[in-house]
Parts: sequence; C-alpha cells; structure tokens
Amino acid sequence: MAQGPAHGPGRCCCCGAGGGGERGAAWGLHLRIDRQRLHCLNERRDGSGALVFRAWEERGDRGKFVESDEDAELLFNVPFTGSVKLKGVIVMGEDDGSHPAEMRLFKNIPHMSFDDAAREPDQMFSLNRDPTGELEYPTKVARFSSVNHLSIHFPKNFGAETTKIFYIGLKGEWTEAARHEVTICSYEAAPNPAEHRLQQHTPQTHFIS
Repeated sequence: MAQGPAHGPGRCCCCGAGGGGERGAAWGLHLRIDRQRLHCLNERRDGSGALVFRAWEERGDRGKFVESDEDAELLFNVPFTGSVKLKGVIVMGEDDGSHPAEMRLFKNIPHMSFDDAAREPDQMFSLNRDPTGELEYPTKVARFSSVNHLSIHFPKNFGAETTKIFYIGLKGEWTEAARHEVTICSYEAAPNPAEHRLQQHTPQTHFIS
C-alpha cells in the first residue's frame, strides 16, 4: 500500500509555505469534473456523491456529504472534461467508525461497477481518520499522468455499518481534451492549394488544345 512521507499514511497539506489561497488553488480539479456523468454507487441519497467534490475552502460544510446505503462500500465514477495528471487526494470524514479506512484508485475504466472493483487497483491507500480535510495522499504521478476517468473505491471503513464522506479533494493538472481533433478538422476544412491550381490551369490548357 502506498504511504506518504509524513503524518502516517497521508502528508499534511497544511504544512510548508504558502497561504490558504494557494493551497486551495492547487485542489481545483473539482472544476474539471464532468458532473452530468459523475456517478456514485451505493449512495443513500441520489446525487449526494457529487456534493463532496467542491472547493478546498468549502470542505468544512458539514451539510454536504455522502453516506453509503446498504453496507460500507462506496464507488465513485469521476469523468473529467479533459486529460488530468492526478497528484494527490484528500478524503475527509467523521472522526468515528464511519470514516473510510481504505481507498483504491482506478484510471480510465468508465462505468465501473463493484464487480469491476475486484481487480487490482492502480494505487491503494490505507487511510487515517481526517475530520478536517488536511491529510494528502500523494499518487504515483507517472501512473496517473493521463487520466480522463477516475474511479475511487472505498471498500471498508473503521467499523461502522455505513460510510460517510464530507469532502474529496483532487490535486493535479488539467489539459484540454481533443486538441488534435480540432487541428484535423481545421486542416480538412481548409482549401487545398493543389486543387485550386488545377482549377486555374484547366481552362488555359483546354484553350490551347
């Protein structure tokens, strides 16, 4: 299991230089989520899973949370609007048994189900209880350098019947999708000089003949 270099399995994102605004800006990938296609499996209230992806500065809003329904498992399917280089994750829950105890990350597997989550993840973390949203779990950036869909699986918690999450922070870099397609379309839509030369020369050639 991957572990951070400080504060147990997670690295404290409040440490080091820089103010809160700079730290908040680093956790801005919630703005790059395709929310119309975001889906959380086993959420008790429909649509509540989307509420936990918000600004770092708003993580303390305890009125926005997702709770699992039938058991402790939660699975988020998170599509992005472009290509993401994922660098870190924050998971904030209650300081009790409902806090998730393990997180498993999968990249580029759209519409993932709990059955799909039985496979080996791209990275796995043991989690500490984090009721204030301060612990960062750094990813293996080389492995998550080109992510257009992220699945986050929480298979268990610290002993409660259900799992409760208030905030999930995603840190990284975003690149606009399909730039090469725009280039191809522009190229195909542009006039072909060779065709124009042919059209210009054809009447002259016919006249000489």
